[in-house]
Amino acid sequence: MTDWLEHTVQVEVETPIEVVWNLWSDLEQMPKWMKWIDSVKVLEDDPDLSRWKLASGGFEFSWLSRITKLVTHQIIQWESVDGLPNRGAIRFYDRGNHSIVKLTVAYSIPGILGKLMDNLFLGRVVESTIQADMNRFRDYALNAYSNSSK
Repeated sequence: MTDWLEHTVQVEVETPIEVVWNLWSDLEQMPKWMKWIDSVKVLEDDPDLSRWKLASGGFEFSWLSRITKLVTHQIIQWESVDGLPNRGAIRFYDRGNHSIVKLTVAYSIPGILGKLMDNLFLGRVVESTIQADMNRFRDYALNAYSNSSK
């Protein structure tokens, strides 16, 4: 028996939608702004599949993820097909000269683990971490945009 925990965070980025989309849709670049993501490798024979590795505080998890929905400049949705059970979506909202990027992540933890840990504490840690990741993404996107427009 497992429990699913879900978190949603968003950030406003003062760059056009094309910039945030191009950066985010290049999955292998994610470790540059996502603290817990150690590596992402898109499979050559199937670009909808990618191998992810999460590493933090002595813990290491990996999973194979499949993109289940992709609409340019709007959404990238995924789910894991092996390894750490997770799913989610990154949504993009075009606001002219700026964009809103909204990340929803859900992950499964074994029921026994959920009973041992305080889910509210775990939730706060994960949510604050992914919000910090989104803030790093905003800074990364702003830097990339300002460097490209020079």
